[in-house]
Amino acid sequence: MILLVHWLLTVWGCITFSGPYPWANFTVLAVGVWAVAQRDSIDAISLFLGGLAATVFLDIVHLSIFYQRTGFSDTQRFGAGMAILSLLLKPLSCCFVYHMYRERGGERLLYTGFLGPSQERSDYQTIESPEVPADPFVGSEGRGHSPQGY
Repeated sequence: MILLVHWLLTVWGCITFSGPYPWANFTVLAVGVWAVAQRDSIDAISLFLGGLAATVFLDIVHLSIFYQRTGFSDTQRFGAGMAILSLLLKPLSCCFVYHMYRERGGERLLYTGFLGPSQERSDYQTIESPEVPADPFVGSEGRGHSPQGY
C-alpha cells in the first residue's frame, strides 16, 4: 500500500517537477518493489528505509528550489500539491517501513540510551549461556544418591 500511494503521488508530482525529483523518487520506489519481492531480505528493506529517509531531505530541497508561488496553472498547482502531500506522508511511511524492518529481524538503528538500558530479550538462549543447568538428582530425596548400574 505504501508503494502504491507514493507511486501515485510521485506520478502526479511529476506533472510540475521534472529532473531529479522523479529520478530520486522512482529509484526509491524500485527498491521498495525489491523489498516487497524478497520478504525475508533485511538488506532490501533497509535500503528502502534509507532511500525514503533520503528522499525526504531531497524533496524538501527540490521543492524549496523549484516551487513558484505565482505563475502555476491549476494542473501545476495540483502536481505541486501532490508532491507536498507525498513529502508529508513520507515520515509516516518511514515509521511503517521501520516496523517491517524490525519484523524481518533488523536491529534497532537508533538507540540513544537516554531512556535507560534496553529491555529487549531474545526468545532464544545463546550457546555461551552463563547459566548452569540444574542437576535433576539434587532434590531432597536425591542427596547422596549415586546412579545405579543396570
